[in-house]
Amino acid sequence: MKLDDSSLQKFGFIKRESLGSINIDPLQTGGLLTEAAKQALIEWGDGYSVCDFCGGVLDQIKKPPIHDFVHKALPEFLGCDEARVTNGARESKFAIMHSIGKPGDWIVLDGLAHYSSYVAAERAGLNIKAVPHSGSPDYYLDPEGYATAIEEVTKENGKPPVLALVTYPDGNYGNLPDAEKIASICHEYDVPLLLNGAYAVGRMPVSAKEIGADFIVGSGHKSMAASGPVGVLGVSEEYAPIVFRKSKHSKVKEVELLGCTARGATVMTLIASFPDVVKRVRNWDQEVENARWFSARLEEKGFIQRGQKPHSHDLIFFEAPRFYEISQKVKNGRYFLYRELKERNIHGIKSGLTKYFKLSTFGLGKEKLKVVVDSFEDILKKYEDI
Repeated sequence: MKLDDSSLQKFGFIKRESLGSINIDPLQTGGLLTEAAKQALIEWGDGYSVCDFCGGVLDQIKKPPIHDFVHKALPEFLGCDEARVTNGARESKFAIMHSIGKPGDWIVLDGLAHYSSYVAAERAGLNIKAVPHSGSPDYYLDPEGYATAIEEVTKENGKPPVLALVTYPDGNYGNLPDAEKIASICHEYDVPLLLNGAYAVGRMPVSAKEIGADFIVGSGHKSMAASGPVGVLGVSEEYAPIVFRKSKHSKVKEVELLGCTARGATVMTLIASFPDVVKRVRNWDQEVENARWFSARLEEKGFIQRGQKPHSHDLIFFEAPRFYEISQKVKNGRYFLYRELKERNIHGIKSGLTKYFKLSTFGLGKEKLKVVVDSFEDILKKYEDI
């Protein structure tokens, strides 16, 4: 590509078409910036920015108050002994896996785990044993499956897995497994538990200590109203010296974090939104009530909710037989739902999906959720003769 003035015109400022829409994308609903974070994005958006105030370790910066955020506020919020900011939940998971395991070791994870959990383990050279779920319609994860998986790994390899992971909730169906029971089972076998709370931390109350998890990870851009990529990592006192070990070559730098992580707008938007995030977590019961109301209204119209019932999270998976039937009969039918929703200023269901899709009700409130419900009904009526 020749970088002349003509070819460069496609770059520069690019308008975001979906901005201002009712956004029901699970990746977006918990990551919308607060007004304070929007200001922080401009204020701290230049390069590394916060490094102007760094004496060598990011989380030791006193002004802006990154130190107090990381070492005082986050441990309290996550329910852990020590915490760090990372470049995302997947980086947090990798740091844990890479530090406590070595190539050839095994981990156990739930059958609904996010692909990044698999990739993190693969990158660390670890083998994986998945705990199966019950399949459709509820995709139930039996905690006793962890005992079976741990015993199988131990029998086949002569030693137990170095780690167990549970996704809380999973990113497909929004199911909340019995993490406390899973933690108890894992500890009976002296296997530490990692709680992947990418869709929990910042949306709902969650505490690693109350659950019994040794590690907890969260996603700032998915669920803590921050500009991504940014994540959080919480560790128990027992494992902190392992995960946060220092470099032999640069003695103040932590190896698993490659010295420093979020060095600008990401960490500052995370901090800017934090007061509102703490407050909104207290409103979780209302969020669950809204999600259940929304799911019930859609099921009245012929949609089928998959996963736990009654549902206890804002991320919901639906089967839509009638939308799929319509898509088989109209021109370019795979994309008709996306187009119809776009015309109604609703964004978040991926282009091409009609039969199955997931969405999130988080932070929308009853008024906007009613707009979405009415829009689905309008679309069904529009094509009722097809």
